[in-house]
Amino acid sequence: MRKWSLALALAATALSAPGLSAPALAQAAKPAAEKLHVETQYFTLANGLKVVLAKDSIAPTVTVGVYYGIGFRVEPKERTGFAHLFEHLMFQGSKHAPKGVFDTTITNSGGVNNGSTRFDFTNYYEVVPSSALDRMLWLEADRMANPVIDDVVLKNQQGVVGNEIKVNVLNQPYSTWPWIDLPMLANTNWYNSHNFYGDLAEVEAATVPDAKSFSEAFYRPSNAVLVVAGDLDYAATRATIEKYFGPIARKPAVAQPDISEPRQTAEKFKSRVDALAPKPGFAAGYHVPARGTPEWYAMGLIDQMLVQGDDSRLYRKLVQETGIAGEIGGGINADLGNMFNYRGPMLWSFSFTHDPSHSKAEITKAVDSVIENLRTKPVTQAELARARTKLRSSLYGEIDGGGRVGLVDLLAVYALFDNDPDAINRIEDGFAKVTPALIQKTAQEYLRSTNRSIYVIEPGAAAGAAKPQGGK
Repeated sequence: MRKWSLALALAATALSAPGLSAPALAQAAKPAAEKLHVETQYFTLANGLKVVLAKDSIAPTVTVGVYYGIGFRVEPKERTGFAHLFEHLMFQGSKHAPKGVFDTTITNSGGVNNGSTRFDFTNYYEVVPSSALDRMLWLEADRMANPVIDDVVLKNQQGVVGNEIKVNVLNQPYSTWPWIDLPMLANTNWYNSHNFYGDLAEVEAATVPDAKSFSEAFYRPSNAVLVVAGDLDYAATRATIEKYFGPIARKPAVAQPDISEPRQTAEKFKSRVDALAPKPGFAAGYHVPARGTPEWYAMGLIDQMLVQGDDSRLYRKLVQETGIAGEIGGGINADLGNMFNYRGPMLWSFSFTHDPSHSKAEITKAVDSVIENLRTKPVTQAELARARTKLRSSLYGEIDGGGRVGLVDLLAVYALFDNDPDAINRIEDGFAKVTPALIQKTAQEYLRSTNRSIYVIEPGAAAGAAKPQGGK
């Protein structure tokens, strides 16, 4: 089963095979004061395919990632879940590599592979010995140019995805809360607010012409980035890429729909009974500044101050001081990636389950006391420095994860969204420029209650309540 929503997070544990667990960058072993620098070569083929190469000699392996600029945010209306469904279809074989050849080639070489669908991209990656790079590039090029899309593979994967919806969503405690429920509540634009895991009826209604049309519209070189990182030769790798990907026909760049969100001006609230949930749940989401802006960098540090780690303000208040929650989780794009790998509107959110003895009013009051303190009082330089240190540690952990998957992810999204993979080397600069004044200014605008959406789960398990409700 393709664990689409957790693919990148699971990659580090999946890469436990001998020879595939080496760190991605030598930089991780350098002194903490030294700035991150990833060496890259970046070029674009005549057909529009963006290519990023990043060389290191830490282990005799390479990681290949192909990222397409289509996520579930802009999937066709009345075909919710289609982006995820099509991700599955891409594992069903291509014209010159029938079903099973792709996976067998990788496993026979001692490698691993997977894919995922996110808000603004769908990605596929392989981690293999460097001697298998030529084969991986040929396979990915054939999959890009000649995927097998017919009634057999479509019906097969509709069954697989339908089973995921039933098992992973409809019949699970909390199901779509908060990772789908909260965006659906907070956003007003359909592209940002629909059930992207997919309505079962709409997934089952997809046709072969739908799938072929989707492929033609989005799976084209001009809407994709190819990243190769690891033990490679720049000139030889470039020649191989041009050999296999160069002949794929050029098509115009994809015209993206308007995915903007209006400024939220009133707090939103919703609750539902979950028949399988053993405890109540509380989730809150706030719209964040546009990605890459000074305020966005400030919001990343605010996230560290409020929810990341045992020293965070909300953890101290809700777990240590009041005992309202046993733990708390959250972040920017917390459930389906990280604060770097998305393009459109996004939420900073946090969520937790709690005992029924704690009311929504009590919880909201405790949360507000923490949030308002940050909005009205400047943070100290010491707390700001600690937030930067925590964020830097998280960033290096992402980059230095197993199999270079996190490194490839950041290079790919900065190439795909910004046409600038070298931006990875300037991430730390953005956070270094944040001041206590910018923290307070950002908090005053983006942490106001009128920019907040709260979604509460009422447990039905204890009372033997009615049917599970899924994602709507």
